[in-house]
Amino acid sequence: MADYSDVDKQDDLHILHSMGYAQELERRMSSFSNFAISFSIICILSGGINSLAQATSGAGGAAIGLGWPLGCIISGVFALGMAQIASAYPTAGGLYHWGSILGNRFTGWVTAWFNLIGLVTVLGAINVGTWGFFAGSIAPWFGMNVDTATAGGFANQIIFVGVITALQALVNHLGIKLTAKLTDMSGYLIFITAIILTVVCLFGAKSREFSRIWTFTNYSGTPEGDASVWPHTGSMWYIFALSLLLPIYTITGYDASAHTSEETIKASESVPKGMISSVFWASLFGYIMLLAFLLAIPDMDEAAKQGWNVFFWTLNSVTNPVVANILYLAIFVAQLICGLATVTSVSRMIFAFSRDGGLPMSKALSSVSTKFRTPAVAIWVGSVFSVLFVWGASLVTIGGASAYTIVVSCTVIFLFLSFAIPIVLGMKAIGTAKWPKMGPWNMGISTYKLVGCLVILAMVAIFIIGVQPPNQWALYITVGFLALTAVIWVLFEQRRFKGPPIGDEVIKRQREIAAAEKAITDV
Repeated sequence: MADYSDVDKQDDLHILHSMGYAQELERRMSSFSNFAISFSIICILSGGINSLAQATSGAGGAAIGLGWPLGCIISGVFALGMAQIASAYPTAGGLYHWGSILGNRFTGWVTAWFNLIGLVTVLGAINVGTWGFFAGSIAPWFGMNVDTATAGGFANQIIFVGVITALQALVNHLGIKLTAKLTDMSGYLIFITAIILTVVCLFGAKSREFSRIWTFTNYSGTPEGDASVWPHTGSMWYIFALSLLLPIYTITGYDASAHTSEETIKASESVPKGMISSVFWASLFGYIMLLAFLLAIPDMDEAAKQGWNVFFWTLNSVTNPVVANILYLAIFVAQLICGLATVTSVSRMIFAFSRDGGLPMSKALSSVSTKFRTPAVAIWVGSVFSVLFVWGASLVTIGGASAYTIVVSCTVIFLFLSFAIPIVLGMKAIGTAKWPKMGPWNMGISTYKLVGCLVILAMVAIFIIGVQPPNQWALYITVGFLALTAVIWVLFEQRRFKGPPIGDEVIKRQREIAAAEKAITDV
């Protein structure tokens, strides 16, 4: 960090102190590391591969060729809005703080809960996806024929998810320096593997039918496709809209750049750049990789019937086992680090919300390890809850569907709602006492408001798509959660929860800030 001068350090400290917080976490992440942690969570080798069936068993080639860029644009407008706010308010658990300072205590509190529940459940979903990939690719190396649909397969899944989540938590516990090194490596690994996979697919393709890129085919239901992916529908536009979940599921997680603001040097500039660049490069490389994969598919009709197995089926048909196994290993490592980076996001959200009294046992959850300068308790608590979610939700069925798949659909809605709330609040707050000036990363007020309008439209689209069959129960869960939070707020939290320090409270905290920083650095 030779480029991190004393002036830069004082600027970061001044901004953090002006928001009423002490520098307890260690500022060790470079601008590239801030980009890499978001890029590692987006991980086109995770969502872009594990969710392929949502396109190939949905609207066919056009779901990738046309749907991927459209879905990336939808996700990208959220990243633009969040980047602008992050430049002005670079703090851990940024979304919670933005929701509070740009709105009020309630909007901050509900933003925190949306983001927190979304992060905990998405961590579980990522690691379940890693299990599925492991079962279909690496497990056979050891003579393991894993059937994920049986009771034994379910038990293996829970054990696997528990073990890798514990390893991810341990690495996070040992300090942001180790985590940043691994996510930096993952950034390069994702780029290199995506390029190699693209080349393998293009050279191994039996024929290159470029018309697939814009060809719509309704593969929903049986016998045309795999009914476990989408139920049959006669509406092509409906199934295309559902297929947009492939890019929307994949291009998320860039809030990690905001969550690690207090550990990033020159945060006001590095964080917004990390968000935007992670979305841009993931969208671009993901598109190139998926187009190559689309051209490599031997037969689109057969691919639709493969369902979630479509990636293995296609790759095994275009290359030899040695190359396939090397790619499998690289993808598996990238998926493990994807979960690792998500643990970082979850823990910083818990830490930030707890230091303002937003959670039970707030004192413990907001504590920082004096040895490793990490929110150790928050790391382990968030990790344990993600494993419990996988275990509990997979045991329950709702309306004939697994509660796990329904809650994962809710997860996307919850996450994007937590992104949308502060962005929309900022449209009114910008230029007022709540948000008097833009940060150094500045798109201009008019452009920001335009982005805010696009966010509203995108949020409506995501909500409508996310509650369609087979995830129609997601609507009732989302509405139920909103009702529950309203009741809890009215009966309990509006009197108890003070929110982040604002105005005179920031001035009053300066002595506590100095004491907290002295305590953590004197050890």
